Amino acid sequence: MSGTSLDGIDAVVAEFDHKGTPSTLSTASSPFAAELRQELLSLNSPSANELERAALASNALAKQYAQVVSDVLRKANLQADEVCAIGAHGQTVRHQPAAGYTLQLNCPALLAELTGINVIADFRSRDIAAGGQGAPLVPMFHQHVFASDKPRVVLNLGGIANITVLRKDHDLIGFDTGPANVLMDLWCSQHTGHSFDRDGQWGATGKINIKLLQHMLDTEPWFALPAPKSTGRDLFHRQWLENKLACVADTPNNIQATLRALTSHSVAQAIQRYAADAHDVLVCGGGAKNEVLVTELAGLLPCHVKTTDSIGIPSQDVEALAFAWLAWANQNNIKAGNPAVTGAKGARILGALWKA
Repeated sequence: MSGTSLDGIDAVVAEFDHKGTPSTLSTASSPFAAELRQELLSLNSPSANELERAALASNALAKQYAQVVSDVLRKANLQADEVCAIGAHGQTVRHQPAAGYTLQLNCPALLAELTGINVIADFRSRDIAAGGQGAPLVPMFHQHVFASDKPRVVLNLGGIANITVLRKDHDLIGFDTGPANVLMDLWCSQHTGHSFDRDGQWGATGKINIKLLQHMLDTEPWFALPAPKSTGRDLFHRQWLENKLACVADTPNNIQATLRALTSHSVAQAIQRYAADAHDVLVCGGGAKNEVLVTELAGLLPCHVKTTDSIGIPSQDVEALAFAWLAWANQNNIKAGNPAVTGAKGARILGALWKA
């Protein structure tokens, strides 16, 4: 898995029982090389010679995927022929479900060639073809591993935040809530030279600009849209932020604190709207390491807020484990596309197979 934050690649080796319950055998992570990260980021916006650059970036990404696969198999003491398949998400550079498309850069054929392992990829397009959002993809996995007798929310804080609402004997609910790290990372990089605000320390030195926070929440129509919905860098990008800041004079660290609050408040509002009865919120993704953000969110909600680490699944591994599960579901003809989540016309088997 490599997500909207563009911080790198996370991999797991997972073994599944007959019910699809996973056991993690090993994990590995690899930060993007600076040049590849910049190119992937650039390709999120229209630019010159996009087709060739996208093809070359896809090849470079597949090569780095292959290296991470090698690393994670070595840690698990496994050979390639002992692995059924690789589930590879690819790198999202466009997400326009209303226009009928989503685009994840990847080269599954090259990944299969380099690893000697079957590759299952292109998980979003079938749901899009069925009239769905193609995202979020992980709620069915969340239901499989995090279901509880009490109402529960699973919150993924990647570049974009998404929630899954789990209630016993109720339809699954899952949707994007807005930016998680994407705007904070952008602002931090611009003003500190660091790609992200480690542990939220820089933002913690600032004060929330309440007027700006309310302005961002009130003037972005997307926040008020009902589920199902999804978003990405197509909406929450540099120009969006510059427009919101056009009439604001404040210090950079105060802006960072306010962007953190935008994440916590937009998430809290979504939970209060769709899961006011939640007993707890399980947080995963890179944003789970931002203790300031998690604490702030806990102060906005009446329920328990904790990371998935607290129940034995490291927060950094959840997304990669989800794509192992999606690959398992594909191999077992399980329809992991849920119309209650994406708005598709029906449940669909997600992903396509590239044989080694």
